[in-house]
Amino acid sequence: MVDLALGLARPDELSAVGEATVAAYAPFLLGPDDPYAARLRDAPARAREAELWVARSDDGRVLGSVTACPPGSPWRELADADDPEQGEFRMLAVDPAAQGRGVGEALVQHAVARAVDHGARRVLLSTLPDMAGAHRLYERLGFTRAPALDWTPVPHVRLLAYRLDLQEPR
Repeated sequence: MVDLALGLARPDELSAVGEATVAAYAPFLLGPDDPYAARLRDAPARAREAELWVARSDDGRVLGSVTACPPGSPWRELADADDPEQGEFRMLAVDPAAQGRGVGEALVQHAVARAVDHGARRVLLSTLPDMAGAHRLYERLGFTRAPALDWTPVPHVRLLAYRLDLQEPR
């Protein structure tokens, strides 16, 4: 695992976060003109309307990011908009040069912890069927498939849902 620090994205990092997100998703896009690339690149909106968490190397380089979607965030897709018992995160992205070094796992664990801080008892996420590496990570961390929540945001794009049920507080 690489040494990293997690924190909210700073204004001076937003461009790098957007570009790293597009780079991480590039194998799954329809090419550079895919309209979803603009959404992935829009880190300023995610920072404003959700919680945009960044993993940084010890020299300050952006290694990856995740968008935690607290209650009320317009970035929620699966979780009910205002239900604090449901957490959700989106756009987990690790710079291709940093993949396989624990960055994604640290970001997922942090996103789950943020959901718990907001009162979540379950955490939901969507992923593309081709994102096998992400599926392995989610399953290793206790997420299970939730096929009843699978959905199609636009024609010809099918998203798989995963769910993590959290233990009752003691």
